[in-house]
Amino acid sequence: MEERNRNKYMEVAYTLYAANGDENEFVEEATNDRPFQFISGLGITLDDFEKQVIGIEKGGEFDFKLSKDQAYGDYEDERVVDLEREIFTINGHFDHDNVFVDAILPLQNEDGQRLFGKVLQITDSFVKIDLNHPLAGKELHFKGHIVENREATKEEIQALINSLSGEGCGCGCDECGSDCGHDHHHHGDDCGCGHCH
Repeated sequence: MEERNRNKYMEVAYTLYAANGDENEFVEEATNDRPFQFISGLGITLDDFEKQVIGIEKGGEFDFKLSKDQAYGDYEDERVVDLEREIFTINGHFDHDNVFVDAILPLQNEDGQRLFGKVLQITDSFVKIDLNHPLAGKELHFKGHIVENREATKEEIQALINSLSGEGCGCGCDECGSDCGHDHHHHGDDCGCGHCH
């Protein structure tokens, strides 16, 4: 990325569709009131998403597609895993409030990397989890406009760095978690309330 495009504070409003064969499936919308907010050059969004929007001035419109390789890659069957049911117990009791079919769970692998998994099945001995990104294997179609594009302040950059180190959420939402309504798209899945990039 060119130095002049690094550390730009961006607010983007868009509608996102995922190509499913010949049909476009609605995924999410970021509105003027609740735009997707990020700072460029910090790996928050998909690289190719950032490249598409970084040079567009405030008020400018965009309409582009990202291939599955530019987005979240192929859907991989080996990323569907069976985890022992006892991992999800609290004080000897299974966590029925948070662990149920179709729930999205925050997880951590052996290397300490945070990721999200979708519960596919629960049995007496294991919980089947899909660790693929919800949009893996799909072409993404973004259509929208730039709400804000300016140099980020040192305070904004530091706040984002703090959020990525676990000291809060830098997504501009009221709270960290899926209540934000846009929970698919952090580049590194550092926070559950990012958008689909």
